[in-house]
Amino acid sequence: MLMRALVLLDLTMESLLSRFGNTLRNQPGQPARHKAHHSAWLLLSQEVNTCFDSQSQREMAKRTFSSLEAFLIFLLVIMTVITVALLTLLFVTSGTIENHKDSGNHWFSTTQGSTTTQSPSTTQTPGFPSFQNFSGYYIGVGRADCTGQVSDINLMGYGKTGQNAQGLLTRLFSRAFILADPDGSNRMAFVSVELCMISQRLRLEVLKRLESKYGSLYRRDNVILSGIHTHSGPAGFFQYTLYVLASEGFSNRTFQYIVSGIVKSIDIAHTNLKPGKILINKGNVANVQINRSPSSYLQNPQSERARYSSNTDKEMLVLKLVDLNGEDLGLISWFAIHPVSMNNTNHLVNSDNMGYAAYLFEQEKNKGYLPGQGPFVAGFASSNLGDVSPNILGPHCINTGETCDNDKSTCPNGGPSVCMASGPGRDMFESTQIIGRTIYQKAKELYASASQEVTGPVLAAHQWVNMTDVSVQLNATHTVKTCKPALGYSFAAGTTDGVSGLNITQGTTEGDPFWDTLRDQLLGKPSQEITECQKPKPILLHTGELTKPQPWHPDIVDVQMVTLGSLAIAAIPGEFTTMSGRRFREAIKKEFALYGMKDMTVVISGLSNVYTHYITTYEEYQAQRYEAASTIYGPHTLSAYIQLFRALAKAIATDTVANMSSGPEPPFFKNLIPSLIPNIPDRTPIGKHFGDVLQSAKPEYRVTHQTFLTVEKYEDSIADWQILYNDASWETRFYWHKGLLGLSNSTIHWHIPDTAHPGIYRIRYFGHNRKQELLKPAVILAFEGISSPFEVVTT
Repeated sequence: MLMRALVLLDLTMESLLSRFGNTLRNQPGQPARHKAHHSAWLLLSQEVNTCFDSQSQREMAKRTFSSLEAFLIFLLVIMTVITVALLTLLFVTSGTIENHKDSGNHWFSTTQGSTTTQSPSTTQTPGFPSFQNFSGYYIGVGRADCTGQVSDINLMGYGKTGQNAQGLLTRLFSRAFILADPDGSNRMAFVSVELCMISQRLRLEVLKRLESKYGSLYRRDNVILSGIHTHSGPAGFFQYTLYVLASEGFSNRTFQYIVSGIVKSIDIAHTNLKPGKILINKGNVANVQINRSPSSYLQNPQSERARYSSNTDKEMLVLKLVDLNGEDLGLISWFAIHPVSMNNTNHLVNSDNMGYAAYLFEQEKNKGYLPGQGPFVAGFASSNLGDVSPNILGPHCINTGETCDNDKSTCPNGGPSVCMASGPGRDMFESTQIIGRTIYQKAKELYASASQEVTGPVLAAHQWVNMTDVSVQLNATHTVKTCKPALGYSFAAGTTDGVSGLNITQGTTEGDPFWDTLRDQLLGKPSQEITECQKPKPILLHTGELTKPQPWHPDIVDVQMVTLGSLAIAAIPGEFTTMSGRRFREAIKKEFALYGMKDMTVVISGLSNVYTHYITTYEEYQAQRYEAASTIYGPHTLSAYIQLFRALAKAIATDTVANMSSGPEPPFFKNLIPSLIPNIPDRTPIGKHFGDVLQSAKPEYRVTHQTFLTVEKYEDSIADWQILYNDASWETRFYWHKGLLGLSNSTIHWHIPDTAHPGIYRIRYFGHNRKQELLKPAVILAFEGISSPFEVVTT
C-alpha cells in the first residue's frame, strides 16, 4: 500500500471541503443478458438532479517541489499539527459522533450482493446442518455488498492527497467460503473482501458479531479475512493513528457497512452449507506482471535466484467447489498481483483487476442474473504481491518517454515524480480489463480441468504476537530481534505504480537534515534503540514511539494458519515480496514434513486480519526501496514470521494447538479522530427539484459509437421495463461532482456493448439528499430521476 508520503502533510484545507455523498440504491431486477465489450456512449446525470455529460481522464501529477513549495509545506505542517492537537482534545467516541448515527441502509444498500438464499436473522442463531459421514466437506458460499461510501471519503491505497471518491464504477463485495468436516467437528471461514486490506478493528468487530450470533462456531482461529488490495476502495475503517490520518479521520458509517457486509456474507454461506467436494489445480498466468523493484530482488543470493525462472510468482492456485452431484458452487483462487491497474488519478470506487476477474467469472457462471447476484461465488484473493505490478509496460519518464527502470526510479529531468509505470491498455479502464480478463481466463481454464481432490481434516491455529519484541533464532549461535515500527524515507517516495510527488527517491539510505529537523521538532526524535534496530533504514517516522492520540502502528498482530488436508492457508498480515513468499512457503512446507505431514501445499493469503505494510527479505531490506522502507518491524521481520508460522505448523502437525498460548489480546480503541470531511445539507438550484432531468437523452444511439444506472429495456411481451444493468455492472459508471454550498451533480455513463439488443431503453437514478433544518437533526430523503426513453439501433 502506498500510504501518504508524509502523513502530516495530507490534512490540507482541500481535504476539509469534502462531504459524505450518495450511493446508488440497489434495484431489484430481472436477469442480465449482456456483457461488457466495445461501447457507444450515453450519459445521464443528476444534480443531486439528473443530467447527461461526459468526463475526461485526469493527468498524473508531473512536478517536483521547489524551495518555495518546501517552505509552504513547512507552514502547512505547522497548521496540521495544530489541527491534530485540537482534534486530540476533542476526541469523539466512535459510537456517538454525528456521522455515526445512521445505521440503516439509507445510502448504502447491503442487499444487492447476496445470493438467492436469505441470510438468517441477526436476532437468532441459525440451525446448523444435519451432519453425516461422507467423502468430502460441507461447503457454503455467500456474497454480500460492502461498498460503503462512494463520495466524500478518501480512496485507500495510494495515499494521494485529493484522491477522494467521486462515484462508482463497480460495487465492492465480501465473498465468504465456509468449509467443514463431514461430521461437523471442525470448520473454517475464508472471506475475500474487495478492500485495500483488512484492519484490525474490522476483524475484531466481525468476530464480536459472529460470537454473539453463533457462539464459538466461528472464532479467531478459524475465520480468515483477506483484502484483495484494490486501491480504489474507501478508507476510514482503521483505528491506528497513521491510517486514521491518512484516511482523514474515522468514518463509522463506512466501517459499519463493511462489517455488516462481511458478516452477512458469512451468514449466507452458513445457511447454504451442503455436502460437496473440493478440487485443487495450479497453473501459471502469463503477461500480467512485472517486478516493480527488480534491483531489490537482485540483492537476494544468486544461488537462490537461480532456482526460479522469474522475479515474480506466476503460479495461480485454484480451489473448485462443487456439490456431490458435481454442480458448481464456487471458486477460490490466490494469485500475486497488485490491483493498481486503476491509477491514482481515479476517483471511482471499484475492485480493480482482481475484482474484474471475479466479475467475469460470476457473470459466466450466473447466467441470467445481474452482477452481484446468483448462487455461484468466485473469490480472487491476494498473495505475495508486495513487489508485483500489473503495469507491464514498465516505468518510463512521462516527460521524455525514456525508461527509468533503475534502482532509484528517477528521471534525469523531473526526478522521481515523473517516473511512472503504465498498463497495456489505452487508459486505466482498458488496462484493468486486459489484466483482469487474462487472470479470469486462466482461472476458468484451471477450474475446468481441476481433478485432484482435497481430502483430510480441517485444522486451525492462531496466536496474537507482539511483533515489536520477537526474538528470532537465526542459527545455533545467533539470535536477533524485531523492532518497534518505523517507516523509512523511501516510504515517502511511493512506487512507480503511484509516485508521491515529493522529491524523495526510492533507495534512500541516509536521512535529510531538513526533514529530520522538522520531524524532531514536531514529533520528537527517534530513540537510539529504534534507530539502531532499524538500520540501515533512515527513519522518517518512528511510529512505534508515537502514541498520541492513539498508537500510530499496531504492536499486536495476528498469525494464523488453517489446513484442509494437504493444503495450508497462511493468513499473512501484510504484503510479502516475491522472494519473501518463496522462502516462507518453503520453510513452512519443510516444517510440516518434519512432523509427518508430507507434500503439503502452502498458499499465502495476503492482506489478512490486520495491516502491517510490507515484508521484504533481509537482503532486499538493505537496498531500502519502497517495500523495504515500509517493512515496519525491521530487517528481521520475515525471519520472525517464518519462525512464528513454523510454530503454528508444528502445533497443527503434532495436534498440540490446544497447548499454545493465545498471546496478548489487541486493543479496540473507542476514541478516534472523527472524519474531517464535513456533512452539509444538499441543495438544488432555484427553480429545480431533486430528480429533475437537466439534459435529456438523445432519441437514438447506435451500438457502434463509443458511449457511456439502472439501465432498463422496454419489453413488449410484458409491457414493462426490464432491468439489464445495475451499478455493479462494468458497463456503467457513476460520477459524483461536488459543487459549492450543497450543490452537486451526479452523472451516469452507460457504455453500450456491441451485444446490446436493439430496442427502447431508459436510465433511472435512485439518489438520496441530506436535509438539515435549523435546530433539527439531519434527515436523509430519497428521490428518483428517470431519463427520457431512447432507442438503441444496430448499424
